[in-house]
Amino acid sequence: MHLLKEVHVDRTNHPLVEQCLATCLPEFSEINHYWDKQRDMVVAKILPGEFYMTTDNVAIATTLGSCISACIWDCRTHIGGMNHFMLPITNKELHEINWGQREKTSDATRYGNFAMEHLINTILKAGGRRANLRAKLFGGAKVLNQMSDVGKRNIDFALAYLAQENIQIESSDIGDIFPRKVIFEPSSGRAFVKRLDNLHNDTITKREIDYRSKIEHQPKEGEVELF
Repeated sequence: MHLLKEVHVDRTNHPLVEQCLATCLPEFSEINHYWDKQRDMVVAKILPGEFYMTTDNVAIATTLGSCISACIWDCRTHIGGMNHFMLPITNKELHEINWGQREKTSDATRYGNFAMEHLINTILKAGGRRANLRAKLFGGAKVLNQMSDVGKRNIDFALAYLAQENIQIESSDIGDIFPRKVIFEPSSGRAFVKRLDNLHNDTITKREIDYRSKIEHQPKEGEVELF
């Protein structure tokens, strides 16, 4: 994990951005892509509820408050991606996660399962191998007073999930009170993190409140089984 420095972003239609958009999976064609002059590479920026996977030399960026991002990649083929999710608040108590009996998990936990498994399955479909998967974990800050426990619940879920699936966590920057900007490079496995001033990030707070409202009122996704 590395400290994230200021980057020089080129929002113009760089030819490699256009090439990436032409060759990425159709489900990622609406993701915002831009050219990072400092890294000399394309960056895909994901928002809450999104994920991104690449087999190319493309970085993935996001900004986190209470949400969690798992950066997962195959350490040999360098195929990997990042998700960005939050467990919805429900009136049900979260059951202890029992991976052998998934019907006993709450709606909230099933939502987290979907976010993690969808990313992993996309990596495996692209040629990654389960035995080679590694992870880095970010986010889960206590930035929303009206959601005082959601960051910790997100962290607890992600740690339990990765442990149960035997995916080694190489590094993490989780908890505390600071939002984070994260850039992950699946091609190298490197992650860059910058902690942000919580007092001046109303945009992050509003985005997460809107995201929370959306996921609590939309139908739950069906379960996804790992390969």
